[in-house]
Amino acid sequence: MMTVAIPAWNAQCLIPPVNELNPSAAERSPYSVSLVDFVLRFGTSKERIIILDGLLRYRAALHDAGLTRGFQWLDGSFLENVEVLKSRAPKDIDLVTFYRLPDNKSQRDLLSQFPQLFDASAHQKLKNDYQVDSYLVHLGMTAERLITQATYWYSMWSHRRNQSWKGYVQVDLAHAEDADAKEALNNLRNQGIQP
Repeated sequence: MMTVAIPAWNAQCLIPPVNELNPSAAERSPYSVSLVDFVLRFGTSKERIIILDGLLRYRAALHDAGLTRGFQWLDGSFLENVEVLKSRAPKDIDLVTFYRLPDNKSQRDLLSQFPQLFDASAHQKLKNDYQVDSYLVHLGMTAERLITQATYWYSMWSHRRNQSWKGYVQVDLAHAEDADAKEALNNLRNQGIQP
């Protein structure tokens, strides 16, 4: 996966949805970024480091369940300069995990073996345990359903509730960068940003 730099916040304290200098360019939201770059860009306060730690722990739980193929869309106030916009720290990170099933596993298998991750009733517990407002989309569903799901999430996340147009990011679900992202997060802690 080729990654791009995460754009700077614009005057509205949001990630721009498109390259403002070239609005028709392919570089647009969701921006495919490396997990390490994501951690380094947004690990700017103790509250954000706690949320990033939760995200990395959540990803580890998904990996333990066998989910390593797919991608995640990351959004919410975590990707906004909410400290300036609303005079508060972000409370969690919103994410949708688009995943392929592990070999020889069904969705029913995942639900029975990992209900803490896949049962819809566990949503609030995931939020409490990992600081993620997390949703799952199986990439093996029918094309029509997949298009409906992707369109829904794109339309939900491309605008704030006040109709402001904004961007968000995408990271690969594979665990290839997770150890490096964890190390980057630990380095941020060591630089004095302590949770």
